[in-house]
Amino acid sequence: MSDTEFLQGVVIRDCVEEDIPAVTAIYRHAVLNGTGTFEIEPPGEAEMKIRRRVMLASNYPYLIAESDRKVVGYAYANSYRPREAYAKTIENSVYVRDGFHDRGIGQKLLAALIDVAAERGFRQMIAIIGDSENAGSIRLHEKLGFARAGLLRAVGHKHERWLDTILMQLELPLVESDMI
Repeated sequence: MSDTEFLQGVVIRDCVEEDIPAVTAIYRHAVLNGTGTFEIEPPGEAEMKIRRRVMLASNYPYLIAESDRKVVGYAYANSYRPREAYAKTIENSVYVRDGFHDRGIGQKLLAALIDVAAERGFRQMIAIIGDSENAGSIRLHEKLGFARAGLLRAVGHKHERWLDTILMQLELPLVESDMI
């Protein structure tokens, strides 16, 4: 099956609590093996359930990519900063199951996340990309219109090395309710 055919079968939907074991496994792999997140110890299912509930209670989108009834990725948006003036600015996160990278899942998830966030009235989306060498994530965000907004040098230490953070930003599209 080609990547195009595979991607046509990928369904993007809201995350439900029953997805958390799969989400936890995907994130665990990212924490232990990658530099996209600066978290050092992977949280367990109980913590991931709490994080999801807090996001949903604040109207933040949390999406799942599913193929053949298997969770192959997830994406969510959360508070960028806690102060009220930032209320319409969100930070995105996108994770794809190991073995499913470079097949378009991340792009499909992030595109859907952008649409849902705009529909919910958010105005700016920020990507805080761990590791300036994370070319895949940088490329993904650039494809969807994000612009580089800054570089923070050597702000995280993980896997025995100092890591930069790339800041990227996207102005979310206005929806009709914003124009009134």
